[in-house]
Amino acid sequence: MASSPNSLVFTVRRRQPELVAPAKATPYEFRQLSDIDDQEGLRFQIPVIQFYKYDPSMQGRDPVHVLREAIAQTLVFYYPFAGRLREGPNRKLTVECTAEGVMFIEADADVTLEQFGDALQPPFPCLEELLYNVRGSDGVLNCPLLLIQVTRLQCGGFIVALRLNHTMSDAAGLVQFMTALGEIARGAVSPTVQPVWQRELLNARYPPRVTCTHREYEEVEDTKGTIIPLDDMVHRSFFFRPTEVSAIRRFVPQFLSKCSTFEVLTACLWRCRTIALQKDPNEEVRVLCIVNARSKFNPPLPVGYYGNAFAFPVAVTTAGRLCNNPLGYALELVRKAKADVTEEYMRSLADLMVIKGRPHFTVVNSYLMSDVTRAGFGEVDFGWGKAAYGGPAKGGVGAIPGVASFYIPFRDNRGEDGIVVPICLPAAAMEIFVKELDTMLNADEEPIRVQSSTSFITSAL
Repeated sequence: MASSPNSLVFTVRRRQPELVAPAKATPYEFRQLSDIDDQEGLRFQIPVIQFYKYDPSMQGRDPVHVLREAIAQTLVFYYPFAGRLREGPNRKLTVECTAEGVMFIEADADVTLEQFGDALQPPFPCLEELLYNVRGSDGVLNCPLLLIQVTRLQCGGFIVALRLNHTMSDAAGLVQFMTALGEIARGAVSPTVQPVWQRELLNARYPPRVTCTHREYEEVEDTKGTIIPLDDMVHRSFFFRPTEVSAIRRFVPQFLSKCSTFEVLTACLWRCRTIALQKDPNEEVRVLCIVNARSKFNPPLPVGYYGNAFAFPVAVTTAGRLCNNPLGYALELVRKAKADVTEEYMRSLADLMVIKGRPHFTVVNSYLMSDVTRAGFGEVDFGWGKAAYGGPAKGGVGAIPGVASFYIPFRDNRGEDGIVVPICLPAAAMEIFVKELDTMLNADEEPIRVQSSTSFITSAL
């Protein structure tokens, strides 16, 4: 169920980083981000990594050359990525479409894909070598908006590691760009889905008015040093097959039995993590669920929109209530939080950003969950087939480890599909977390289902 960090060590030799500009002239203009895009909590870099196997039919084709050329051609369509972010009055972010290009690194590693083992999943060994942080490239303003490193492997396979300025796109938008890049790498002259900017669709109203409750942006003082410490952190990944998910569902009351896998896993992991961190029972704890809001709009956002279009709805309770109540209590909180996201909620959120100065979501005692199982990272094909692994390179939000986990689709070496969840905790807390999770998964007897439709939340408060 859990995997320990890979001890594999290898050497990566990199060429001098270069800027890859659009292959043709593109418009010089200024394009504003939306008021959802430029919030403080998105002003960081998203690391993504894709592993590709050797394909005999591609013999003689160099993935570095193929990708470099495809990037230049794709940037003709996605030319804002080749620009630079500038900050204006009221911290408003705008892309200056300068056509300077994205950062590109050519590299070779003295390792084969097979040496990474059958279980390709975070945490990845030598990640900092596979996605090299070029000095001065990782800022939010006045820096390349994309950094892409292509590393050849000794077996003929290769790794594409990518770092994106999150204010430009969410996971859906990034996969849209990568899919376009794959199509052009395979010979297309233009992407199947044309990119749509139209960031004004998610701008604040005039005058702005906050009509919904947004507790995910509350200012919470860290009076007890409750933000995860940066030292003595342990990274592990947990693999949930249908068997494990079914084991957790035994704890779900009948009236919540139609909950999604995301909801039941989020409730379970939030509860186990809180128990592991041994919080003061009276402290408030939170779980934030990333919800893609594209379909919440009427009419929906246009196909091809690649900006950020999600919210961080939050469930809030005390550590004591979360840990001492059955799983159904946490599950109902999670479901209610997700249900909050509507078109009006998104409008209210954009308005809040303008009124409050684009605040960061609450980090103190928070746990953020993001489901990328349907994002499509693994489907991206540059000509060598689908990725052996595609998705987030690690957990965490920006420079804060332990605050976020991703749900990543995964197939084990027996061909069984499931979900991998990278988790980062202090070493002592990780031991408790593993024991708590194992207790739930390996309970000898099936717990008694609660048949009543009475809400845990109502009764527990």
